[in-house]
Amino acid sequence: MLSPPPGETFDGEEEKLPVLASEENAMPELGKYPTGTHTSTVPEDEPLLALEGNQKGATSLGSKILSCVRCVVKFLKDKQLLQPPIIASVFAIGIGVVPFLKGLIFTDDAPLFFFTDSCLILGEAMIPCILLAVGGNLVDGPGEGSKRLGVRTTVAIIFARLILVPIAGVGIVMLVDKLGFIPKDDKMFKFVLLLQHSMPTSVLSGAVANLRGCGKESAAILFWVHIFAVFSMAGWIIFYLTLLF
Repeated sequence: MLSPPPGETFDGEEEKLPVLASEENAMPELGKYPTGTHTSTVPEDEPLLALEGNQKGATSLGSKILSCVRCVVKFLKDKQLLQPPIIASVFAIGIGVVPFLKGLIFTDDAPLFFFTDSCLILGEAMIPCILLAVGGNLVDGPGEGSKRLGVRTTVAIIFARLILVPIAGVGIVMLVDKLGFIPKDDKMFKFVLLLQHSMPTSVLSGAVANLRGCGKESAAILFWVHIFAVFSMAGWIIFYLTLLF
């Protein structure tokens, strides 16, 4: 009987009635877009995107190089090859190869020759210090280090250093001589090259081994190698003189 006017209630509030959307204001369905009004404003040739692609390529190449360098450094650290003597040797070779750096450091009238002179003074004291370290490892004799290595390992190392290495050195020097890389008439130069292969193990290896915690074993090897080198070097010197002269 008594009904409120359309769109109103007895409380005076307007009732929200559904509004029919016209075709022009109708929202497109999900996934469907009007085709008539969509136009592309991006040109076909995009130099900015090409530049960004080149920058990304350069960045990726640099990152690959850095990752390779990091892998090599990690491998050397894991193998404990980055020791101070090895690093110093590589650094010195790198400086000596570049003529500009060599002229700054190694020549007598170089502005940085004082650095080279200081290194030479320290180098002269290096061998006595290493001998002290080797002697400290041999204070109880070579027995402890030899027991850790074993008789077979010790004999194999001595045989390889004093017999096999000189034989390989003879082959290398003769091959280089035939290829013409060394002077043919300089017999003393060849003799020095051959003699270097028959020398005993350097005491510098004892310092490197001591850094890795193998000082006792290295001292034992150096002890036995230097003892047997007295006899092996005499035989090899006679052989070299007969071969060359």
